Amino acid sequence: MVSPHQKRKFIAVKRTLIPRKQKKHRKITIGKRVPHRVKQQKLKFSKGYNLGYNAGIKHVMENKGPEFQLGFDDGFKKGIYSGGDGIVDQMLPFHAILPEITIQQIIQAGLEHSQHHLYQLMDVAAVIDQLIHAMDTHTPMSVVRLGDGELLTMAQELLLDLDHIRTDGYFLSYAGVDVPDLAARDQLADAVRKATIVGIPKLRIPNFLPLMFPVFLAHGIDYRSLTLIHSTVNYILYTEGYLPRLLSGRRVLLVGNTAPGLANILRENGVHVVEAISPVQGVKDIPRIMASIRTFDFDIALVSAGIAAVIIAQKVASELGKVAIDFGHLADSIVKGEAPYTIEAKL
Repeated sequence: MVSPHQKRKFIAVKRTLIPRKQKKHRKITIGKRVPHRVKQQKLKFSKGYNLGYNAGIKHVMENKGPEFQLGFDDGFKKGIYSGGDGIVDQMLPFHAILPEITIQQIIQAGLEHSQHHLYQLMDVAAVIDQLIHAMDTHTPMSVVRLGDGELLTMAQELLLDLDHIRTDGYFLSYAGVDVPDLAARDQLADAVRKATIVGIPKLRIPNFLPLMFPVFLAHGIDYRSLTLIHSTVNYILYTEGYLPRLLSGRRVLLVGNTAPGLANILRENGVHVVEAISPVQGVKDIPRIMASIRTFDFDIALVSAGIAAVIIAQKVASELGKVAIDFGHLADSIVKGEAPYTIEAKL
């Protein structure tokens, strides 16, 4: 796992690699201008995250002292070197150097040379349009998301041994999978094949994008046959102000441990919540959850159930002909007030 601090440093470094002329392609530009209130909610969300992170760092420093921070900084610097300049040092001829050329410039040149290999992910605006169209026409549709938990589960005894899985996936039990669980592995692979849209992790860090392609290959999944989007599509729907437009006038079914709390907030904001199904006790609880889901009539299901959410969302679409989204930890953020729900919709 990578700490939020390391992720932010990685992203900061990564952004310096994008040529100025290409920056416009990185920004998600969708429809009309985002309402001021939505912008304020985005700022509050970021502020809350930063306050929580800073409080955590302060707690660590007070309890472990400055030596801990020095060790962390030293390890981070060594990691940056090993993953950048260290590789260049290994590849350069013994009697040669690259004077006055930074690692960022080297990587930038490599990226420019690799433009023809870029693979375009789906735009979030198109996802919203497709979701709304699916509800209007009663067409089945599922949006699922893959992270390190799902990929490690799918890698069981195909790419990684169980000891490796248990070490890197120490959180899997909390996410709903008790290793070994080869049935969960195969159910996930089947859900990915059948899902309408698959959210994938973009970061090139261990157990994310570098693990995804070998996992797909091991399961005989051709990523080019899938419709791919950012795995953070759930958060983008929130920060770009699309949730009210998606849920307004719809019968919404909530599934997951935080479903009751989320139901209260959505109802207070005029959303018609049909039911909140809770709790979800991991992947092995899916048959019971699906039996419960079948008893309700709804337009869209928001599923926040760890790794099980991928399978449930896809089954809601393929077996019930409904629309379902793997809503993830966004449900927790809304319930905790980190991502306040607003009724202002982006048109």
